[in-house]
Amino acid sequence: MTETAVLRQRAGGERPAPPRKGSLLAGLLRTARPRQWIKNILVAAAPAAAGELFSRHALAQLALVFVLFTACAAAVYLVNDARDAGADRAHPTKRHRPVAAGQVPVPVAYAVGGVLAVLAPAAAARLCSPAVAALLAAYLGMQLAYCISLKHVLVVDLAVVTTGFLMRAMIGGLALGIPLSRWFLITTGFGALFMVSAKRYSEAVQMAGNAGATRALLTEYTTDYLRFVWQLAAGVAVLGYCLWAMEEGGVPHTSVLPWRQLSMVAFILAVLRYAVFADRGTAGEPEDVVLRDRALALIGLVWMAMYGLAVANW
Repeated sequence: MTETAVLRQRAGGERPAPPRKGSLLAGLLRTARPRQWIKNILVAAAPAAAGELFSRHALAQLALVFVLFTACAAAVYLVNDARDAGADRAHPTKRHRPVAAGQVPVPVAYAVGGVLAVLAPAAAARLCSPAVAALLAAYLGMQLAYCISLKHVLVVDLAVVTTGFLMRAMIGGLALGIPLSRWFLITTGFGALFMVSAKRYSEAVQMAGNAGATRALLTEYTTDYLRFVWQLAAGVAVLGYCLWAMEEGGVPHTSVLPWRQLSMVAFILAVLRYAVFADRGTAGEPEDVVLRDRALALIGLVWMAMYGLAVANW
């Protein structure tokens, strides 16, 4: 667009040109939040914990489950942005979202979100199992309820977001028929609550009294309360992991080193390192913390190596 055309638009002399097809598709993709797809890697958590990750059947099923869960999450984002388009236009950063900016029309966002919400569980019922389809349907119902009303309910909003992470971690086990241990569920659930409450705490700290800069519900939480929640969740997650690591559970003593017990060190260090960012109020984007902090990434790699050796009983 030429400078003259821009000036005419600003002066009201002509209307902006309607979005092209390519820009609409790009807007739909942006609304689906590709940066958030990294969360869906959690679908491999249960098979990895059980040591059943690298068979051809397992990889094919997990790839399919990853795609289906991503489609469900995209459906929720599309519906959420369509519903909040008016409020987002008054927000300093959310106004740049494709739906709020007019790149994706609200009816189109609703339509695409609705299609994905129907197709993903239907495909899961046909290609995976009824249990996977039921879990995806439950995830969609819970997240859509969150978009409509639950995100305005104290504590319940934390529980819903945490449960979404836990469902991601459970679905891989359901797809492959792997029993989910109590330690896996406890550690994963409270680990997710730790990250979710740390994110809320960081948002509350950064809000600095400006209620219009973030979600309204944060004004009803105190930073002391949110700090209590993430500290409690971190403690329970560490306790659950340590109980798993110290439990013999009939595992034969053929490993070169006690990898289960040694992995506690890396796990605790990872939690403590992440807590540094939570304490500073800079854990508002968990994926950025995990991917950008080299020390945390290194600790995570060491933990995964030790955990893998423990599962493989090497």
